[in-house]
Amino acid sequence: MPVISRLLCHHARYRGEYPALDFEGRSWNFRQFNDEANRLANALLSCGLRKGDRFATVLPNSLELMVAYWAAAVSGLVIVPCSNLLQKNGLATLLKDSGAKLVIAGEDQLALIEMTLDSLDNIDPDRVIITSDKPHPAFRTFSDFTGGNDATEPQVEVHEDDVYNIMYSSGTTGLPKGIIHTHQIRSMYCALFANAWRMTPESVVLHAGAIVFNGAMLDLMPWMYLGCRYIMHAGFNAESVIADVEKHKVTHMVMVPAQIIAILNSPDFTPERLLSLEMLHNVGAPLHLNYKQIINDKLPGRFYELYGVTEGFMTILDKTEAVKKQGSVGKPAAFNEIQIMDQQGASCASGEIGEICGRGPMVMPGYHNRPDLTEKAFYGPWLRSGDLGYLDEDGYLFLVDRAKDMIISGGVNVYPKDIEEIVTQHSAVEEVAVFGVADDKWGEVPIAAIRINNPVSSEDMIQWVNARVDAKFQRISDVIVLEEFPRNVAGKILKRELKAHFSRKGK
Repeated sequence: MPVISRLLCHHARYRGEYPALDFEGRSWNFRQFNDEANRLANALLSCGLRKGDRFATVLPNSLELMVAYWAAAVSGLVIVPCSNLLQKNGLATLLKDSGAKLVIAGEDQLALIEMTLDSLDNIDPDRVIITSDKPHPAFRTFSDFTGGNDATEPQVEVHEDDVYNIMYSSGTTGLPKGIIHTHQIRSMYCALFANAWRMTPESVVLHAGAIVFNGAMLDLMPWMYLGCRYIMHAGFNAESVIADVEKHKVTHMVMVPAQIIAILNSPDFTPERLLSLEMLHNVGAPLHLNYKQIINDKLPGRFYELYGVTEGFMTILDKTEAVKKQGSVGKPAAFNEIQIMDQQGASCASGEIGEICGRGPMVMPGYHNRPDLTEKAFYGPWLRSGDLGYLDEDGYLFLVDRAKDMIISGGVNVYPKDIEEIVTQHSAVEEVAVFGVADDKWGEVPIAAIRINNPVSSEDMIQWVNARVDAKFQRISDVIVLEEFPRNVAGKILKRELKAHFSRKGK
């Protein structure tokens, strides 16, 4: 039966002494990690939660968050992972919408939780668990909550259609939506991606991004499926990643573009230090072509890219296709189908731009508590992505842009990604995001926000870019230079905040 509830206890029995998890200088084998997960699962059930009840986490990368994922799996409870970057209103919205009956939060979120509880009636103070050893007058500490509980496996029968998690969208374009994943869907993540990444029980995974983000499931689920080793960092640091890849002979990494760019630009980077890698995988947003070329030149046969939506379909650019189909985000993953559709829901011809739609066994059953949004998310059996792209004559997908990011200038559709590919070729530019702003004459005009590694004036950059774009309507009207881009927990650039920043500057 395709459920993930018994993966960890299986490895604890048959691979108990094998290394499972490394975090912050500590290591757990599968037997030890299984004990941790069972103690938390039994604690959750002992405090009155029952199969199907929801509990939330507001945690950074930590042992407690990783344990919570697998405690949910074995107990039949539904985990609602929330970003530790949320503010009061955002967190209150997620906790209320999900109907969570208990929350596990980090010590750094203590004040936030205290403020948020005032606006909630679904979580009692004695069901707030803090990952701190300091006593609290109202809340319980994680060690106190789990410490007296048995490490035996809970006797809960879990079925493939049971909900495993509610993963709230990272919200680059609006209010988050609760995306439901069942045990069957997460089982597909296990088997499909383990196969696609050519992972084995001897693989060594390093993950330095936030595991609260659904992209982390691309290596986290195959890790537990195969019973290999998972090295988790508390946060991303390019130099620490390079050092650990070399030290531990890491074979597989999944990263967002900003992290890959930081590694390639690090003074510590040399290809020789990363030779153990079998996969360097980009996810979250397309990696610009010049960086793909660097990877394929200096670390050939290792680059993968995935395009997909948390709601449930994916394409994969395999490492064997990374040069031949450079610029593509790949072909449909096994058991997945992709179709490009026009605004009426009709299929587009090869090379014709339309909305990317898909179907397959990883598609969500719906949004939590939002049947209205669920209905709008589909053209019949086809899940809509909100992204624009086209299929070439071989059936490979090329991502054009998000429909909501498209700029209409003088009645012409302008795709920011086309301009970004030009800007990023400038030697001073480390990262770029192009967005549209209102203009009295043209309706909208493109603006480029850049991060730089060498000084360059806005005037020189505008002149350089506008001399190289393919059409006059792609010419940028202004450039803003930022030290850092606003991002969500998934590492995606928040263009709506860039627009707001530009407006505040009075440009």
